[in-house]
Amino acid sequence: MKPYLRTTALAFATLFALSACKAEQKPVDVSSTATEANKPAGEKSGYPGLPTEKEQVSYTIGMAMGRQLAEIKDEVNVDTLIKALRAKMADEKMLITDEQAQQIMQAFGQKMQAKQIVKMQQEAKTNQDKGDKFLAENGKKTGVVTTASGLQYQVLTQGTGAKPAASSGVKVHYKGTLIDGTEFDSSYKRGEPATLPLSGVIPGWSEGLQLMSVGSKYKFWIPAKLAYGEQAPPMIGPNQMLIFEVELIDIVKQPEAH
Repeated sequence: MKPYLRTTALAFATLFALSACKAEQKPVDVSSTATEANKPAGEKSGYPGLPTEKEQVSYTIGMAMGRQLAEIKDEVNVDTLIKALRAKMADEKMLITDEQAQQIMQAFGQKMQAKQIVKMQQEAKTNQDKGDKFLAENGKKTGVVTTASGLQYQVLTQGTGAKPAASSGVKVHYKGTLIDGTEFDSSYKRGEPATLPLSGVIPGWSEGLQLMSVGSKYKFWIPAKLAYGEQAPPMIGPNQMLIFEVELIDIVKQPEAH
């Protein structure tokens, strides 16, 4: 869960100061001064509707706050937010104490966490159902083999080299996608193969690579239980079935533990 509402005025000020320091210093265009007076008030600064530095900074802070609050916009009353902001900046008596505010935010955080858990559970079930349906149909296709664990694979190129063991390290090229074709990882795009231990990869990879001979290229359809399950990275999502094209380049010695 993200730490909602934790952006401070100091953080904003620091951000803007750093941005200003990095900004390229440009010489003043004297030839343009004659036409500045003829521009509408909002355009004199080059920012329509924001003629002064104060308005520009204020608008930028508003943009940043809006970006921070976007994910919980349905939980926020903007008019009340502005009311509290005005009162605090004017050093007026607030309607709630700091202690009460902390209690409110703790309760709100728990509520949002509960909502996120429900959302993830629903997403996990949807992904699981889609994966099960896909694998059931995919397993009927010519050339697709389903192992006892549920892993499915197809031989694209059969090599003639040795096969790795569960304790081996391997050098591979690979591409990983979701059911909808979304690519989430690729050693090809990075321009170099990956070297990794089979003891440190997801179960579907460990099982699948041990079926391959050096020089082979296989396609794997890995059910969620042999991938990341419900603990998948956000870019993948809970209970996603994964598709990999893997090329086994070589078997390598694993680095010794220190």
